[in-house]
Amino acid sequence: MTDWSKCPAVESVPGKVSGAWVFKGTRLPVSALFGNLEEGATVHDFIEWFGRVDEAKVRAVLEFVVEELDARVARVTHANPV
Repeated sequence: MTDWSKCPAVESVPGKVSGAWVFKGTRLPVSALFGNLEEGATVHDFIEWFGRVDEAKVRAVLEFVVEELDARVARVTHANPV
């Protein structure tokens, strides 16, 4: 599970979108980014459609996820050497 509290581009505020992780300063859930990308949107499409989120925040979220995945792979590889 991703620990979003370590990503500076997002926030979770009780009472704001039911405490969901949202792009900082917005009410747009981070999950909206991944849902749109899954459906074939580009990062630029997403930014155009949801203008309150700038490219720096989107890129920060994507980079955070890549780092999290890399760390998970490293842990698994270290725990189960081939």
